[in-house]
Amino acid sequence: MSSPVPQTIQLRVGSRYENIELVQAVLDEVLEPLEIDEESSYWMGIALREALTNAMKHGNKLNPEKRVEVGLEVTADAIDILVQDEGSGFDPAAVEDPLAPDNLLKTQGRGIFYMRKFMDKIEYDFGAGGGTKVRLHKKFGGPSVDVEGDQGGAE
Repeated sequence: MSSPVPQTIQLRVGSRYENIELVQAVLDEVLEPLEIDEESSYWMGIALREALTNAMKHGNKLNPEKRVEVGLEVTADAIDILVQDEGSGFDPAAVEDPLAPDNLLKTQGRGIFYMRKFMDKIEYDFGAGGGTKVRLHKKFGGPSVDVEGDQGGAE
């Protein structure tokens, strides 16, 4: 039995890494009846995990009392994933390019790069009272991700 489309799911989780698995399971459950190819589903999951990790670690500073809100908005041809933290916000333009020669061996700073690589569009919104909201958009049936080269139609 397939899920109704369009579909919106809202979650609110504490800033604990184990909650990433819970949200990933919900995404998998939402995508499964849509017959999305396994590779695309995998890369969407990686983008979601990166957004959640950033919200928990950088936004909420791993404070388990602070929450991360997650929204999954699914239509027949696309998904929007919204992740919002309760932190102080940041400037995405200030994040260093992980492919720059000085950054190649650094273990941090790749999350935004991966989200851009695996999704079709990323938007940020910064609340007046703090917090960062990231919206990840992926159109189903679009070009698949080429992890070695470029993704067609990104950004």
